[in-house]
Amino acid sequence: MLAKLTGWDDTIVALATAPGIGALGVIRLSGPKAVEIVNSLFHSKDLSVQPSHTLHVGFLKTGDEILDEVVVSIYRTPKSYTGEDVVEISCHGSTHIEEKIISACVQLGARLARPGEFTQRAFLKGKMDLTQAEAVADLIASHSEAARLSALHTMRGGFTHDLKSLRDQLLGFSALIELELDFSQEDVEFADRKKFYNLIEEARRVTSELIESFKYGNVIRNGVHVAIIGKPNAGKSTLLNSLLNEQRAIVSEIAGTTRDTIEEVIVIEGIEFRLIDTAGIRAHTADQIEQLGIERTHEKIAQADIVLEILDATNMLQTGHLSGANGNSVSDKKNRIRVLNKTDLFSENVLHLHASAEKSGFVNTEIEFMYDASRRRESSLHARFPDPGLIFISAKTSVGIDKLKRALVDRVLQGKKMREGTVVTNARHYDALIQVAASLNEIRNGLDNNLPGDLLSLDIRRALHYLGEITGEITNEEQLSWIFGKFCIGK
Repeated sequence: MLAKLTGWDDTIVALATAPGIGALGVIRLSGPKAVEIVNSLFHSKDLSVQPSHTLHVGFLKTGDEILDEVVVSIYRTPKSYTGEDVVEISCHGSTHIEEKIISACVQLGARLARPGEFTQRAFLKGKMDLTQAEAVADLIASHSEAARLSALHTMRGGFTHDLKSLRDQLLGFSALIELELDFSQEDVEFADRKKFYNLIEEARRVTSELIESFKYGNVIRNGVHVAIIGKPNAGKSTLLNSLLNEQRAIVSEIAGTTRDTIEEVIVIEGIEFRLIDTAGIRAHTADQIEQLGIERTHEKIAQADIVLEILDATNMLQTGHLSGANGNSVSDKKNRIRVLNKTDLFSENVLHLHASAEKSGFVNTEIEFMYDASRRRESSLHARFPDPGLIFISAKTSVGIDKLKRALVDRVLQGKKMREGTVVTNARHYDALIQVAASLNEIRNGLDNNLPGDLLSLDIRRALHYLGEITGEITNEEQLSWIFGKFCIGK
């Protein structure tokens, strides 16, 4: 019925590689006439009699005009990505050539594919469930190792396996309870309530873990937004450059150089961080543009997953107290990391000089004096600011940057190891799992209160419904169009 309504029995064609000039371009066809259409253009041999999973080199022609020399790959139903006959044409990566080949295929009866239609056909043909299909888009969009591994795990059926085991057991007990309803007058009990209770507790544990993984999954999918804040001239832009290992932001001794936010992406230990360098915060400024920058800084603080507050060590020693960027506006935030910058002005150069002199056996009274004074100042810094969470760095010399990166990763993982196995990264899955958890809680409460089978059956069906929504066993055409409409064309 779905195929007749939306034309899923058509043969579709699209460019499968990124648009633009390149060495190669791949044009993909899928549908009952895929082989026939390409065979009409390919005059080197008869493709209609060629077996599946074979490659063929030759020329594509329309009439007497040669379009290109290509490699044609044949994948016959059902052993193809979509489950239909699939043909892929590898041509030279000229936009003009690609357009002429696609136009020739359309003239022979193919139609242009909609976004995600190849993967949607794979889902409708049972080649993959909905979680696996969505993971295809996630894999294409992955920008970090963690995102790649998570999408690959789901695409290979890891998430499906977790849900299928849970759904099968619930279905089994649901059938037994339904059977009890048929024999309600006999007062018999087919479903072992003790075993069912243990199953519900295990299901609640699994569901809870999946829901909890969404916090990490959201980080994997969207990255971690880190707002770098501080007073003017605290070294925020220098820190951004040091983290990126490039001169991305303008650095000047003039306070208030940064007027607007600068955003860059860095991947640390497989996690994507979106660094936001903000305008320096001070109580009063006569510069209207700088004031707008400060207002934008406060907006970024509110939106950030982590706030990196930069403190100036030189000001610390002069004033004798730890003064934040903007009073107490971020003091209660659990997502704040405080960094004491410019510590190199007190110790780093002298420490390197002392180490070199000691290594060469050269003793210099002036160096020793400077070294002792430097060590005393460094101790003074730690003594004055004993906050164990305070990270001592020099953005200028990159000392302490590795420790800061480690702190960022630890703040994301919160003491846990990089999660292996299923990680929920999709908001649709998360919302459905919340409903599953609510249904499981109702089932457990029903068992605790000895509710009759017909009432338990309602909550079981509800849990099964939302599990089916995740995998696509329960869906509709509008929902599928929304999901696959976010895919790129040709996939």
